[in-house]
Amino acid sequence: MNLIIKKYFPEISDYQSSQFDALGELYAEWNSKINVISRKDIENLYERHILHSLGIAKFIHFTGDTRIMDVGTGGGFPGIPLAIMFPDVHFHLIDGTGKKIKVVEAVAGAVGLANVTAKHCRIEDEKAKFDFVVCRALTSLPELAKLVRKNIDNKHHNALPNGLICLKGGDLKKEMTPFGKNVISTELGDYFDEEFFETKKVIYIAL
Repeated sequence: MNLIIKKYFPEISDYQSSQFDALGELYAEWNSKINVISRKDIENLYERHILHSLGIAKFIHFTGDTRIMDVGTGGGFPGIPLAIMFPDVHFHLIDGTGKKIKVVEAVAGAVGLANVTAKHCRIEDEKAKFDFVVCRALTSLPELAKLVRKNIDNKHHNALPNGLICLKGGDLKKEMTPFGKNVISTELGDYFDEEFFETKKVIYIAL
């Protein structure tokens, strides 16, 4: 199943490939105990969860030592696939549901992700600073920006200024309007051929 990752990211190392390979069995096993991915969707894990998460890696290549927080990570998306892709970048994954963080910690440990920390908490209670905050379709963009602005560091060392990077779908014009020129919308269909990505986007907001 890792073939779809190799198709779009042929540059990954053998070790990264083995890490991606391991995710299928790990998530299938954990999902049978704790429902972090819908039962019918687990067979689409590589396309709709892992590759979808890696859409962010097509949009931006993070420099080493970048610090990223994944808000509302659920079972570890987009944080875990991105942590495999960027081993020199630190990822802090948070979720308000404790059992989901248990899955994140187990999966990250099993594939040897030393660059991942996980914490059971709500975004309102996380005070640490990061270069970027990432998430998948958590809430409206204005609401999300309001919640995470306090967590964005003001020292920049990537090609884009620090801010929020969100995976969302559908018509987002209304949500993006308040940000004016500080928002960039990129179609995932420009990167990936699969039908699932036709309406999916990476939204970046400079904060």
